[in-house]
Amino acid sequence: MAPTGIDPAVIKRARVLRRNMTEGERKLWSELKEFRRLYGLHARKHAPIGPYVADFVLHGKNLVIEVDGEHHFTPEQMEKDRIRDAWFFRLGYRVLRLSTGDLANSFDGCIEEILREVGVM
Repeated sequence: MAPTGIDPAVIKRARVLRRNMTEGERKLWSELKEFRRLYGLHARKHAPIGPYVADFVLHGKNLVIEVDGEHHFTPEQMEKDRIRDAWFFRLGYRVLRLSTGDLANSFDGCIEEILREVGVM
């Protein structure tokens, strides 16, 4: 275990994910980075939390933001996501799921949804 109590394999996976972000993740991260300056909210990308790597997290608001591609809509993956979301919930996090389609077609709407979740709007 790392000093953080997180499995080194999870930390390694997070680093790989940070280096290989999808286009939607890159665009969202570009906006989330500005949240500190604009709203005083610190966002992290591909942050290890226990056995999982959250796509994005605002720890100060207990919000996990997941970007879901097509594979998240299979019954098997939906069940895995349900289990994962329940795990985050037990730690006190809310999970906001955004599809890659929503990010591509309604990016501003996705940002507004995040801002509503954190109480800015």
